[in-house]
Amino acid sequence: MSRMAIAAAPALFVLLWSTGFIGARFGLPYIEPLTFLAARMVFVVAILGAIALISRTRWPSRAEVGHSLLAGAMVHGLYLGGVFTAISQGVPAGISALIPGLQPILTSTIANRYLGERVTRMQWLGLALGLIGVPLVLHNREMVAAGSAIGWIATFVSLIGITLGTLYQKRYCGPIDWRAGNLVQYIGAGTLFWLGSFGFETRTIHWTGELVFAMTWLVIVLSIGAVGLMYWLIRRSAATGFASLFYLVPAVTALFAYFLFGEKLDALSVAGMVVCAVGVFMVSRGAAKPAAS
Repeated sequence: MSRMAIAAAPALFVLLWSTGFIGARFGLPYIEPLTFLAARMVFVVAILGAIALISRTRWPSRAEVGHSLLAGAMVHGLYLGGVFTAISQGVPAGISALIPGLQPILTSTIANRYLGERVTRMQWLGLALGLIGVPLVLHNREMVAAGSAIGWIATFVSLIGITLGTLYQKRYCGPIDWRAGNLVQYIGAGTLFWLGSFGFETRTIHWTGELVFAMTWLVIVLSIGAVGLMYWLIRRSAATGFASLFYLVPAVTALFAYFLFGEKLDALSVAGMVVCAVGVFMVSRGAAKPAAS
């Protein structure tokens, strides 16, 4: 892969990942959240299964299957389930990206404490700037009043899921082929979503043009493209450096929401975007250099 493509990968990931919240906003008026995710997983498994079959992908061992199922339960089950539930409960798309956007602080603390990654002073400063920038982006939202208590609980569940899931993925799933590993993860997450939809929802679906578009986008661009790119970045980045990218997601999501839904951004929100960008740059540039042998 060319150096230009490698350098562009983080920006592309942030751009694609941010559209997931917009896709949920488009589709959720016509379908319940767990049913939406369950149906999405069916399409994803069919496409990824075909890709794995055609490419003759190596199937993971029993232990690797177990690791993939656990990672999928957190990254897809808790994170996606939390985000979609939050949006369906009235939490705006941009704000639903805000709480998971705090992931870098939680990730850096865990990585520093348990994974042996040294977080430098410049990285800590960058993380602090990102933490300041995220609420600036969305400062004018009626956060508490916008969503129900269930919606806000779901946003914190999504934060825990994406944080622990990406750390677990980095620790245990690195050697697994991304096609087979993701296929196992989606099968496991889809099973959880279907069980949840039968337990808590009516499973009524109104197949409108907006829902079809949202489903298609989330299946192909997010579940296949963005998640594949995410795991590629996880393998090649320190946990703290990768997690810092999530600081940019609320800003980009808010920008999409401005153009698509008319949600206006004021000067303070724009300033928050700049602060987030500076923080991510500092985290990326401030990574500890490996000791010379």
